[in-house]
Amino acid sequence: MSQASQSVSVPPIPPARSERSPGAKLVIAVLIAVALMVPLLMIYGLLWDRQQQAETAQASIGQGWGGQQTIAGPVMVIPYRATETTTVTENGKDVTRTVNTIRNLYLSPQANAADVVIKPEKRKKAIYETVVYESQISGSANFVLPADIARFGVAREALMLDRAEVRLGVSDARGLVDGNSVSVNGTPLALQPGKGLLSTGNSGTFAFVDWSAAAPLKVDYKIGVRGLGDFKLIPRGVDTRWTVKSSWPNPSFGGDFLPAKRSVTANGFTATYAVPNLALGQAQVLTGDLSPPVTTNYGPRNPYAEAVTVASPSDGSATEASGGTAKAVAISLIEPVDLYSQVDRAIKYGFLFIGFTFVAFLMFDIIAGARVAPAEYLLTGIALVLFFVLLLAFAEVIGFTFAYMLASAAIIGLLAFYSAAVLKSWKRARFLAAMLVGLYALLYVLLNLEAYSLLIGSVLMFFALAGVMYMTRSIDWSGLGKKDEALPAV
Repeated sequence: MSQASQSVSVPPIPPARSERSPGAKLVIAVLIAVALMVPLLMIYGLLWDRQQQAETAQASIGQGWGGQQTIAGPVMVIPYRATETTTVTENGKDVTRTVNTIRNLYLSPQANAADVVIKPEKRKKAIYETVVYESQISGSANFVLPADIARFGVAREALMLDRAEVRLGVSDARGLVDGNSVSVNGTPLALQPGKGLLSTGNSGTFAFVDWSAAAPLKVDYKIGVRGLGDFKLIPRGVDTRWTVKSSWPNPSFGGDFLPAKRSVTANGFTATYAVPNLALGQAQVLTGDLSPPVTTNYGPRNPYAEAVTVASPSDGSATEASGGTAKAVAISLIEPVDLYSQVDRAIKYGFLFIGFTFVAFLMFDIIAGARVAPAEYLLTGIALVLFFVLLLAFAEVIGFTFAYMLASAAIIGLLAFYSAAVLKSWKRARFLAAMLVGLYALLYVLLNLEAYSLLIGSVLMFFALAGVMYMTRSIDWSGLGKKDEALPAV
């Protein structure tokens, strides 16, 4: 056989790998970024779970220390005789009966002035920390029996002044400490457990007072109570004045009345309250006690709302209408930085990190020709999401600031080494690392400048979008390259 007649077999040439259009690459990057929102939402669930565990730990501390405290009083409670007419049906006929009963008259002081000292302390359980306090209240109240008591529907001779009680409401009596005392006109009285005021859940302490002479009384009292969370004071009386002092430098003032004067420094705060009964909207004499203060997201409940029927705390047999809703002032010893709220706000900016990083990869892919596979987008996005898990985990142990520095350094280092392999250039990797450093630094600023975070974030996104639009102005998104001119390689 001749050499010319011999056939030479040539191996088939493999088909060239098809190149995706810039538009297709953009769609893939966007789809992966959207898919990464799912793990971000899962981190929200993890954050909520850790918050619940922290609240459980705080409640556990409060079980042995004392919970949120509300202090009310002193109030003079005077039993009085009353007749009640009821109509019942017996054998098909209406029968009217008159029943003698005992009710309570609630007399607020003519003037009540007190000095309150709040001593904060930090307590820990496992990795969770909370702020507890011990408050010392020293005050003096003046009581005067109104001469026109009959105007309130109670006859003077019906009052059982020999069975009067001076009551102090404490919402969580477990927090009461030693050294509590009450004296009337300089005579010490024995404090009894229970029989507080309705505004504190009928919890507190009281003392018997024989007020048969009906002469003006001066009640001096000292109450020491431990608590957790808010510290509330319920003003009662014609004129109420409090001075609250504490060494805690980060108070939050709330409730129905704000301080008339306040001073907050790095060494603590001083707040002065002056509340007249005209602002309270409450009479000095009530035939029903005040129900607990109720606040909503829209402000305090109307104190003139419909009265509520409650059981009398004196003997449990009588029934009386509520005298309205109490108002209160609230003071919270807040942490200057709540790590859970900080992490929550940081997660909300997670899409910015994913978006900016993906845009950088996309620009290297389309403009510089460094091919980035969908799997590489996905792995990079997972690393960015992992930052928030690291931030939460470390923040519970070493605090938010150091946790932020450690988590961001770990992720930036990881992505710098990974992008050097993906983008085939350490120069490009350094550019990406510098961009991430700027993003993490900017996010930290946004988290600490809450009032301007929206403004700064929106301006940043505007300039970022403008830069991307400028860089891609000559890209043919439906084709495989640029429209006219070649862009310089990055």
